[in-house]
Amino acid sequence: MLKKFHFVAAIIATLTIATFFTSTILVELFGSHHAIAVVKSLIVIPGLFVLIPTLVATGSSGFFLSKGRNGRLVEVKMKRMRFIAANGLLILVPAAIFLDQWASAGSFDMKFIIVQALELLAGATNLTLMGLNMRDGLRLVGGSKIPTLLG
Repeated sequence: MLKKFHFVAAIIATLTIATFFTSTILVELFGSHHAIAVVKSLIVIPGLFVLIPTLVATGSSGFFLSKGRNGRLVEVKMKRMRFIAANGLLILVPAAIFLDQWASAGSFDMKFIIVQALELLAGATNLTLMGLNMRDGLRLVGGSKIPTLLG
């Protein structure tokens, strides 16, 4: 049951970050300032209220699943998770909040552009690291034993 929980939480967290990333790029390329402000607002609420609990669930369930296990894959996944968490807490969450505030105020100056670029870089980094953790997690459970929701 814990493996299924971990799997579902990881999928939701990854898809949430991918949605933030994709919507940001699309609205920056094709949207108006108003559309950018709407996307930035949705990323903060309800976005962060979906993302943060699923990341916590993924990290804590992964921690419990790794108890008693050792080896290179487990160690590498744990190091990546620490970086993902730090990147999220120190860069992505504050950037999302600042960008939301600035966009809602119509402030699309150089400061907005720099923080937006930093957010996209940090988001791409987390998506890459989460993908690597999923790959290594599947290797740990035997590759083809992807948990299903039904059984």
